[in-house]
Amino acid sequence: MTATLSILRGGPLMTVQDMGRPGRMAVGLSPGGAMDRLALLEGAALMGLPQPVAAIEMAGLGGSFRVDAPVRFALTGAPMTARRDDTALRWHASHVLQPDQTLTLGGAQAGTYGYLTPASGIAEDCLLGSAAAHLSAGLGRLLQAGDVVALGTDPAPDRPPQVLTADARFSGGTLRLMPGPQTALFDDDTLARLAATPFHRSARANRTGLPLTSDGLGFATRATASPISDFIVAGDLQITGDGSPFLMLAECQTIGGYPRIGTVIAADLPRAAQAAPTDPLRFAWLTTEAADTLFQTDAQVLAALRGRVHPQVRDPADVPDLLSHQLIGGVTAGRDEET
Repeated sequence: MTATLSILRGGPLMTVQDMGRPGRMAVGLSPGGAMDRLALLEGAALMGLPQPVAAIEMAGLGGSFRVDAPVRFALTGAPMTARRDDTALRWHASHVLQPDQTLTLGGAQAGTYGYLTPASGIAEDCLLGSAAAHLSAGLGRLLQAGDVVALGTDPAPDRPPQVLTADARFSGGTLRLMPGPQTALFDDDTLARLAATPFHRSARANRTGLPLTSDGLGFATRATASPISDFIVAGDLQITGDGSPFLMLAECQTIGGYPRIGTVIAADLPRAAQAAPTDPLRFAWLTTEAADTLFQTDAQVLAALRGRVHPQVRDPADVPDLLSHQLIGGVTAGRDEET
């Protein structure tokens, strides 16, 4: 059964996101997609889906939603306050929303990007093979109050609510950095100083990338000349003209001329994207061989997440009609045993 999702209220940067559009760098289009790809994989694991589906990405602030048919959904990414009418909902879990109920999501309590993923996925028109809004390329749109979003068909509507322990990535931390083609342009002291310097996300951060600030001196290459423009991917750490690091994220440009001191491994990009302005970030160097060992495909990550999912146990205090449920089967008044 298909349904629609109505947005009653929404934050300023609410979009539809999926896993993006890989393979189009040669025509000048970065993959885009969810800023925290792990959150979409967690949603798929919670709802028993074979692969991630399109979700609503919310930057810093959630919104209010209603549906016109029962909808299973997952809440993942940056934890936000969540209520279904007057009932508080657990984050990093799946739930069901009925047509007579309102789902209300508040501000992020930690991290930046939260995700509302219907089990059916979002049936937005695909552009170049994806429903994801790529704002810097002019693909898709911002969602706002009054929008009605079409949903697909839930493949397992009777699956009970599930819960998952999410990876800790919502308070900054260490980003592992592997060498890249321009790392040798920086001397050893500069590379060591980068790893020893604490950084914070600039308020100018967006889906393109993460400008980083620190109290120390800037960083520079051995030579004053800039390298020839080269391909850029999410995770590349550029050193801009004023010596500040700039970490490329989902909607980064595809070519740039600033030197890249290294590349943050894919597994740590969700931590970078989720960092709030007050969260500390540090870099730690690792070899290319170690980075290769740590790499996992999306299918491998999803398989591991499935092993961490388990059914939700409801608190009896949250069941308003508790006395109407048959809690123990086979109980009798004892009269059928009388002789």
